[in-house]
Amino acid sequence: MKNAIRLIAAGAFLLCAGAAFSQNTAASEPHNVVQLSASGAVEVQQDLLVLVLATSKEGADAATTQAQLKQALDAALAEAKRNAQPGQLDVRTGPFGLYPRYGKDGKINGWQGRAELVLEGRDFSRITATAGKIQTMAISQVGFGLSREARAKVEGEAQTQAIDQFKARAAELARSFGFASYSLREVSVNSNEMATGPRPRAMAMEAKGAAFADAPVPVEAGKAQVIVNVSGSVQMR
Repeated sequence: MKNAIRLIAAGAFLLCAGAAFSQNTAASEPHNVVQLSASGAVEVQQDLLVLVLATSKEGADAATTQAQLKQALDAALAEAKRNAQPGQLDVRTGPFGLYPRYGKDGKINGWQGRAELVLEGRDFSRITATAGKIQTMAISQVGFGLSREARAKVEGEAQTQAIDQFKARAAELARSFGFASYSLREVSVNSNEMATGPRPRAMAMEAKGAAFADAPVPVEAGKAQVIVNVSGSVQMR
């Protein structure tokens, strides 16, 4: 009989403890929390030119084809480096690769390869004039973007817009639900860049004639938007 009483008491204690734990868990769960997001955007003139030059070679063997590619790239590098200036015209090599060419019988009957050189910077005239002087490679692609300086200059403005909009929406939602204020629970901020004009067009590679030698390539940049997104949750009070 005493054992039965003890078991009943223990069960009642566990039941009470379980109910208390359930109440504490329920109390700790967040209430009146709303998720929202906002964004800010600032349009700015693109000030970065990325110009890609490339050449393709074919040969009977890999060594000869590679040597031809290397010779063309070395000559282009030498010309580009003469005009290089940090931030205004930066020079770097792009992909360099060799690939086997197969015949109808499935056997290798030759090799082909491609090498690229990238001219990048804020001095459009310097870049295009340099590209016009390079005779061993042709223009493959032209693109535009924002320099770090231009992006940083407007990113703060876009972020301020996004945060102000986030706060205004949070306050409006709190009032709409009958609350006097809100408190911030969590938030994330991220930014990206989006071109507002047409995307850069890949240019067909053509042999440069005498009329094109030393001639600057005509280019014109468009505008881009720096967009900052703010998202998170607030607790209405």
